[in-house]
Amino acid sequence: MGVGGTLEYISEMMISIDKPKKKKKHFNTVELKVRMDCEGCEMKVKNTLSSMSGVKSVEINRKQQKVTVTGYVEPNKVLKKAKSTGKKAEIWPYVPYNLVSQPYAAQAYDKKAPPGFVRRVDQYPTTGTVVRYEDPAYVNMFSDDNPNACFIM
Repeated sequence: MGVGGTLEYISEMMISIDKPKKKKKHFNTVELKVRMDCEGCEMKVKNTLSSMSGVKSVEINRKQQKVTVTGYVEPNKVLKKAKSTGKKAEIWPYVPYNLVSQPYAAQAYDKKAPPGFVRRVDQYPTTGTVVRYEDPAYVNMFSDDNPNACFIM
């Protein structure tokens, strides 16, 4: 690489520093639960979501009330666009039955879930708190290093 090539390389680096970097969108599959009653509702949701930039395909399963959008889109924007149709929409709240350790627990079981699915639940519920209390007197009382440890026994 000669002097000319080096100068070109440095000038390209300087130009690229001045340009703001665009954030690349990742290819996503977004699943939504959208309340649809008829073909008109289905077409309204499909046309609205298809008009978004970056959307490659929109699949609708009216029986499960499920809409699958694939493309270079963000899940929150797809959800917002689906809600703009006037339909009740949320991110798909169900997971397959075999992925949940206790599918009939009160939090996971849902009568409205499609067959083979249960509601998505956090693995570690935060309903209770665990407090650990260590008093040095109790720890030392039953220690093997303490010669008087068996006076209670």
